[in-house]
Amino acid sequence: MLSRKGIIPEEYVLTRLAEDPTEPRYRARERRARFVSKNGNCNVAHKNIREQGRFLQDVFTTLVDLKWPHTLLIFTMSFLCSWLLFAMVWWLIAFAHGDLAPDEGTVVPCVTSIHSFSSAFLFSIEVQVTIGFGGRMVTEECPLAILILIVQNIVGLMINAIMLGCIFMKTAQAHRRAETLIFSKHAVIAVRHGRLCFMLRVGDLRKSMIISATIHMQVVRKTTSPEGEVVPLHQVDIPMENGVGGNSIFLVAPLIIYHVIDANSPLYDLAPTDLHHHQDLEIIVILEGVVETTGITTQARTSYLADEILWGQRFVPIVAEEDGRYSVDYSKFGNTIKVPTPLCTARQLDEDRSLLDALTLASARGPLRKRSVAVAKTKPKFSISPDSLS
Repeated sequence: MLSRKGIIPEEYVLTRLAEDPTEPRYRARERRARFVSKNGNCNVAHKNIREQGRFLQDVFTTLVDLKWPHTLLIFTMSFLCSWLLFAMVWWLIAFAHGDLAPDEGTVVPCVTSIHSFSSAFLFSIEVQVTIGFGGRMVTEECPLAILILIVQNIVGLMINAIMLGCIFMKTAQAHRRAETLIFSKHAVIAVRHGRLCFMLRVGDLRKSMIISATIHMQVVRKTTSPEGEVVPLHQVDIPMENGVGGNSIFLVAPLIIYHVIDANSPLYDLAPTDLHHHQDLEIIVILEGVVETTGITTQARTSYLADEILWGQRFVPIVAEEDGRYSVDYSKFGNTIKVPTPLCTARQLDEDRSLLDALTLASARGPLRKRSVAVAKTKPKFSISPDSLS
């Protein structure tokens, strides 16, 4: 209609109609794929596995690793199949001995009260789960029936042990305890003790402790060797430090774990301008320890991409002393504040320490200026003259 009125040229209208409106005209660069998600799951898909039989060599671990619907299905089918199998065996024994014929009162049956497959199935259930209603029982007429009774009891005990153990291990898996081990959503880089440090906060929501807790950190990025070999996931361990030193931590209250960015750190040349989602950088943090209540080793993981690292920020304090005990305010667990930080790499800071001295001097003048302003504001707006005193 607009083209007919001459407002829009007809060629432009035809061109726009020929385009697909659902297809984006401009494609932004995709964000780097995570190696480890924020909740600790590894973002790795295993494909083209030819030796599938290796999983059957460790059946118990395979059953534990299955999802709950599949585990419950196998749990149910294992009992049903065993009941049906031995029901068929009991029916064949009764059929071979002639117990299915009308009772003449002279033949002693191998199993009493078995007249059809339904009664054999009920007897199979009674034997395997040891119900024993009393209506059916094995007699001493057939030694084969006694042998089948022993075999079914042994098979039933093995199925109970395997399936109940599998259910217990699935409910008591270590990653369930890791759900209450939390990490800060963002990591920060700021100056601590005169050095640039990479910092994050970790905490435990439960009162039961993690014994022998240790923390590790790795940097994962794509690298190329001098020979031209491309390593898509090159993992580099970097040391983490805490208030007590070393990798062991006493995780009673939330702690700030930090890594000093020095000449041996893979973050030595990281600049504030590199903290964007196009940067090929991922920092993986792994917390591992023994659960105090169960004695099972648990592991909690998270990762930080480049755009999840805040430069020039510091975590706010969340531990305070109240009524003779320490209280933790988890509502401020991930809160940060801006602090004076050099906008340069750790290498540049080591080469020119005057950047840090100038920053220290500027931060020292800040409180004095604020204090002078506060004093000026408290100056009284009135004065008492000597004449009024006389």
